[in-house]
Amino acid sequence: MRRAVVEYKGWKEGYRCGYCASPQGKVSAGMWAHSMTVQDYQDLIDRGWRRSGKYVYKPIMNQTCCPQYTIRCQALHFQTSKSHKKVLKKMLKFISKGDISKVMGGEEPMDSHIEEVVACSHEYRSESHVSQAELTPLSVDHAEGVEAEDKDKEQMKEEVNVKKMESGSLQIHVAKDTPVPGEPSHSTKIVHALPKPGKGADLSKPPCRKAKDIRKERKLQKLLQNQMCTYEGSPLQAGDQVLLLQSSKSKTNQPKTVEDFIFVSLPDDAAHKLEVRLVPVSFEDPQFKSSFSQSAALFAKYQMAIHKDTPSDCGENEFTRFLCDSPLEAENLPNGPDCGYGSFHQQYWLDGKIIAVGVIDILPYCVSSVYLYYDPDYSFLSLGVYSALREIAFTRQLHEKAPDLRFYYMGFYIHSCPKMRYKGQYRPSDLLCPETYVWMPIEQCLPLLERSKYCRFNQDVKAGM
Repeated sequence: MRRAVVEYKGWKEGYRCGYCASPQGKVSAGMWAHSMTVQDYQDLIDRGWRRSGKYVYKPIMNQTCCPQYTIRCQALHFQTSKSHKKVLKKMLKFISKGDISKVMGGEEPMDSHIEEVVACSHEYRSESHVSQAELTPLSVDHAEGVEAEDKDKEQMKEEVNVKKMESGSLQIHVAKDTPVPGEPSHSTKIVHALPKPGKGADLSKPPCRKAKDIRKERKLQKLLQNQMCTYEGSPLQAGDQVLLLQSSKSKTNQPKTVEDFIFVSLPDDAAHKLEVRLVPVSFEDPQFKSSFSQSAALFAKYQMAIHKDTPSDCGENEFTRFLCDSPLEAENLPNGPDCGYGSFHQQYWLDGKIIAVGVIDILPYCVSSVYLYYDPDYSFLSLGVYSALREIAFTRQLHEKAPDLRFYYMGFYIHSCPKMRYKGQYRPSDLLCPETYVWMPIEQCLPLLERSKYCRFNQDVKAGM
């Protein structure tokens, strides 16, 4: 029977916080993990712990200056936001067409916050650490608010038009579709809304039409062609118009999944080729060993450009200690994923070279994000957000073979640091109650965090006893 071997290091307090810059505000407990089963580590992160290399630490929530709440995304129910879709579409345009003209000036701001953690086998030592999901904060609140407002306006306009049709202020003119040579004829109808004589614009002049109205009309034509809702020669009634508008709305509002963007077929003449390889973190693995030098060089380039490290701070030894050394024992179980459990690097290969590496742990119930580093030359692709979305999709893939594996852990959510709040936009997500260790929907936690930076989320007085 496998057992974890750890060396408890106790509390460390009075050291600098990388979030609020308090010189002595951070308090945490830590231990050095020589080896650990994936189930033991799963149990630890479900109690608020997290690893950096082989060092496993836990913020003392009611004493540290910036309480760090473990956050997980319910990957199976994840819905892409407008901001997420922009990043996915941006990547698709770049790969398929090499298009970067529209994104070079509009990339999302990068978060250079550095989290100080302790990682040394014999004594405490601070090292730079930023979790993968902390790399690119998202401006989702505003984007989603605008999107919702546009939808409300759209719905109001449709309702007004329907009422006008029902009251007779608009006349419906039905004409047969003109057959196109070489294509089969259809008995479909084109619908035009015309004002009554004497009302509205001058009919002797060509009407000025909005692009939005033209798109609506094309959607309506398509629905008529597909559904054959009317018979040839019969007028289209207002009620039929309402049904078609409702049908069109229900279809167009079906949200696209992450997979719809990631696994879309690309043209044969695509400008670039992107390949994501899952490599076990082991020098006994041929792929890991052969790509180590390139991966380590990319890490150094990233650390120096983004976090202003010196070359001595991010050499191969530091890279190995920080992102290659892992206490997790690799395991393969009958009901587990084909790749097994343990620590892995997800390498993003673009046209034959590595441009990003996501460091992840595959555990019995989740994929846990550890770190991401990437080529700063490709920062316009918002690789922090893109890799997080890829890892959510990867979690859903693993779930097909391992039913218990259904969550994506994003590290810590820090409400007291506004730059760190964006993780809550990967919905639906849960925060871990620091006293009862019960997962609570983030929507229930946010009002409490607005009042106090440290909160017990679970209000059941008997919980945790």
